Amino acid sequence: MTAASSAPESIAAFRHREDLASIPVYRQGKPAPTDRRAFKLSSNENPYGPLPSVVKAIDESALATMNRYPDMHGWKVVERLAKRYDVDPAAIILGAGSSEIITELVNALTGPGTEVIYPWRSFEAYPIIVRGAGATPVEVPLTVDLRHDIPAMIDAITDRTRLIIVNNPNNPTSTTVSRAEAEQLMEAVPSDVVVLFDEAYYQFNTDSDTEVAMDLYRKYPNVVVAHTFSKAYGLAGLRIGFGIGPVPVINEMSKVALPFAVSDVAQTAAVASLDAQDELDARVKDIIAERERIIDALRGQGWHVPPSGANYFWLQLGGLTDAVADKLTEAGVIARVFSGCGIRVSIGTHEANDLVIETCASVISELPAAAEQWGE
Repeated sequence: MTAASSAPESIAAFRHREDLASIPVYRQGKPAPTDRRAFKLSSNENPYGPLPSVVKAIDESALATMNRYPDMHGWKVVERLAKRYDVDPAAIILGAGSSEIITELVNALTGPGTEVIYPWRSFEAYPIIVRGAGATPVEVPLTVDLRHDIPAMIDAITDRTRLIIVNNPNNPTSTTVSRAEAEQLMEAVPSDVVVLFDEAYYQFNTDSDTEVAMDLYRKYPNVVVAHTFSKAYGLAGLRIGFGIGPVPVINEMSKVALPFAVSDVAQTAAVASLDAQDELDARVKDIIAERERIIDALRGQGWHVPPSGANYFWLQLGGLTDAVADKLTEAGVIARVFSGCGIRVSIGTHEANDLVIETCASVISELPAAAEQWGE
């Protein structure tokens, strides 16, 4: 008997959740091809890897514990974060990236018959997470300048609302939420409805008028803040993020958290990262400078690029998206394409960013009729 003939027959039909048919599959950014010069700028990753002192900490201690389960609560990280943010350790929860923090919060607060409000277009995982919990997503379109429409989000609140998500800076449009807008939202939201501020990119946010979620956390009783070590710290592959929120909410999130989700290697790297503030500041400053260099160059070429508070920028292209994306890909710029809408380009190394500038100059010269669509 051959291996093929011994395999069980495929199940033609099986019992399952029919509502999952409405959930899109999350697709990560495309990798760069290896047979030619190309740069992966599709996932908002830090192009420089972990900080040098973090690599040293991993080499010296973390690998020796791989045969043991990690501390499920991650106290060595939690206590360090509690000291940094001056909060009760019980107000902090770790997760495998901030995406898991968001998933825990949605699972803890929502279910069938409830609603979650968030801006759209925004982080692609939001509708997946919300529908996965059985809740109904309420997607509030962005304004014409690609920012959160705070009045519309307020108008969307009903007695079924359990959570409101603010993505600041917004992914993928890179735009920010002002202090006044955040206050306007918080003053209008019922105190028993939680508001999540997803701040995965806050280290790159140089907008002096933007709101810092921890300030809101100290002022309002219903704020949860999600941060990650994936972006500025360069630990995307280790999967560690954290949430700060009211202790009763954190307790509910703990009930639905996956045990042992954050490895000891990730926890060691996180502690070392928190101890390397000078290294982090220098790296963030460099990425911000590169971001501004690219945006200034592209605007000079005739592109319309919204202000960015993140380690990426956005090109709103509408029907021209796919044509421009093809030209970028051909040149070796592997960006995140939202067909029919726009392209998100991560900030890479200096060499990669030079290629972005050169390629965009070539593209806009080849499509001069498109300049009117991209203009102010």
